[in-house]
Amino acid sequence: MRLNKFTILLLSLVLMLVMMSPSIAQESPPYLDPSLDVETRVEDLLSRMTLEEKIGQMTLVEKGSITEQSVTTWLVGGILSGGGGYPTPNTPEAWAEMVDGFQQAALETRLSIPLIYGVDAIHGHNNVAGATIFPHNVGLGAGDNPDLVAEIAAITAEEMIATGIYWNYAPVMAVPQDIRWGRTYEGFGENTELVDRLSNAYLLGLQGNPDEPMIALGTPKHYIGDGGTTWGTSERGNIDRGDTRVDEATLRARDLPPYISAIENGALSMMVSYSSWNGVPLHGNEYLVNDVLKDELGFEGFVVSDWGGVDLVANDYYDAVVQSINAGIDMNMVPFNYPLYIETMNEAVANGDITLERIDDAVRRILRAKFTVGLFEQPFSDSTLLDSIGSDEHRAVARQAVRESLVLLRNENQTLPLASDTDVVFVAGQGADNIGLQSGGWTIEWYGAVGNLTPGTTIIEGIEAQVSEDTEVYYNAIGRFSRVTDENDEPIIADVGIVVIGELPYAEWEGDNAFLDIDPAEVEIVARMRERSERLVVVLLSGRPMIITDLLPTADAFVAAWLPGTEGDGVTDVLFGDEDFVGRLPYTWPRDIEQIPFDFDNLPEDGCDAPLFPYGYGLTFEQTDSPWLDLAAECR
Repeated sequence: MRLNKFTILLLSLVLMLVMMSPSIAQESPPYLDPSLDVETRVEDLLSRMTLEEKIGQMTLVEKGSITEQSVTTWLVGGILSGGGGYPTPNTPEAWAEMVDGFQQAALETRLSIPLIYGVDAIHGHNNVAGATIFPHNVGLGAGDNPDLVAEIAAITAEEMIATGIYWNYAPVMAVPQDIRWGRTYEGFGENTELVDRLSNAYLLGLQGNPDEPMIALGTPKHYIGDGGTTWGTSERGNIDRGDTRVDEATLRARDLPPYISAIENGALSMMVSYSSWNGVPLHGNEYLVNDVLKDELGFEGFVVSDWGGVDLVANDYYDAVVQSINAGIDMNMVPFNYPLYIETMNEAVANGDITLERIDDAVRRILRAKFTVGLFEQPFSDSTLLDSIGSDEHRAVARQAVRESLVLLRNENQTLPLASDTDVVFVAGQGADNIGLQSGGWTIEWYGAVGNLTPGTTIIEGIEAQVSEDTEVYYNAIGRFSRVTDENDEPIIADVGIVVIGELPYAEWEGDNAFLDIDPAEVEIVARMRERSERLVVVLLSGRPMIITDLLPTADAFVAAWLPGTEGDGVTDVLFGDEDFVGRLPYTWPRDIEQIPFDFDNLPEDGCDAPLFPYGYGLTFEQTDSPWLDLAAECR
């Protein structure tokens, strides 16, 4: 039968109406229905996926190694920015555009599974120029304020989400036992209870209450024992990526409790440590990952490798992939050659070395986290939050965190607090005028950098804001004030000298340090300032205790300021008495390097074999005397 044009037009119209009818049109698959529970959505989506799509979900790639088109082609499930992995220009708007571009590419795949984008936002959204940079965890450990730590994490989540990032590789749950480790400042302290309390406060601040919708996905790390490695057991550094040589009872008592709490608090992502436990790399440690973490503790989230961490498991890449995936690694952070990883995974499945059941278990865990954090409903950046990045409100919280982190080690003759109407103040040390030195590693760049690399307030700016209009403030980085003279051309002696000394920025194995000594050039600056100052205040910027035994008596007041971040005026708030010192040492402070590592089970409490200062030590304006200072004087 031949159809005339009118009949064809009528049939076309009917077909169009049928397709547009809600009752007849094809329904969306259940996994896209937000009214369904997470497990139902996970199982529905998993049942629709091909092997290639599943392996893609297990693949995490560094953003500089992949294009948007390749995200679609290779079905990649995760992208990350490593330290320094920022767009050009490094602005919040450029970040949002970059992340949204990758996300759009993921949504163009057959099943439109959103990718999850991750960053190491370990002290604020620290890769983003202009973001609020908080004190590193060592400083937060000194402050020991769980509510404030939770607020910092919530602010970090807000600034991340503004740029489309819902996954943070934090908090660090290490319990560092040897301060020579280059990641000491990433730990809250040497005490398990302190780490448990603060790291889980951070997790809850970042993610929200487990009974409510998740804000952003946290990643407790690095499972497990990375803070307890033995010096000289690492091929890369001296202790970073080394071997934790303790029995299981010690590992469970010292290192496991924060992770147990994290599971109870709703953690759905954990990162495995580069380190080994008694010679077995954690990335291939089936007992600790599968048996303990997943089976015994009931962790239902996914385990992600560290950067290229799977490669450490075996010399042969195929063997390394098979062993690590079977040991419990669900998502592989393969920063560069992701096609090789994907091809290797397909080969391993074809050979029967990795089962389909293991693949499904890994993907189920990954999808569970993606659904829980709400990526299927909101995969893109939230432009309404862009103005919050580095806002005055956020910086005020960071400034408070700085104030609470400071630890007063010495205060002879009540040198502190300083008077705002002091006549002459000399300021020295490059750290006094340097956002990079204040902030340390993991700030814009992986290792951080020297210089004012992101907006903030330096310590010298904080000093100038505190003093009266009549106070004369002079700054010289190396402490040479020969041109500052009186009307008779005689050298002026400052009423107060302030010297800011400390470590250059570093990260990971580059920060392993066998000596922990102060740069001799900075020791000379302190000596010069001593000669030109009636009272001398030394401020130490560092990621850990340093060897200051000989330097301590040179100063009238000595302050451990750790790595305070962008808000240097938090330091001067306390120096000038707007608030008192409340910080307490989160690490035992050594008298000399020979005491490291400490035997905490047999630590002397007196005599010259005792540490310089114990864990928990810290003075206030009113408390200027201490038996530890008396001991320091006796043992010089």
